[in-house]
Amino acid sequence: MTVRYQADANLNQAIVTGILRREPTINFQTAFVAGFEDVKDPEVLAMAAQQGRILVSHDRKTMPSEFATFIASNQSSGVIIISRKL
Repeated sequence: MTVRYQADANLNQAIVTGILRREPTINFQTAFVAGFEDVKDPEVLAMAAQQGRILVSHDRKTMPSEFATFIASNQSSGVIIISRKL
């Protein structure tokens, strides 16, 4: 099984670009490709879950609680929260 990642709209694109430059075989979809501009957290979580992708985000403020609410009644591959300082 291949691990698949989904960038949230707030994730610094340089992170995705850098990861794919170092390891081009990683399946890491950008927020632009997924159409995540102006999409609310619950919808982003649902779309990532439907595609079996781990959501990668900088959103430490609202995403943890939105994810907790989402997984109470849905399946998800998970969420990775990355510090903006990284």
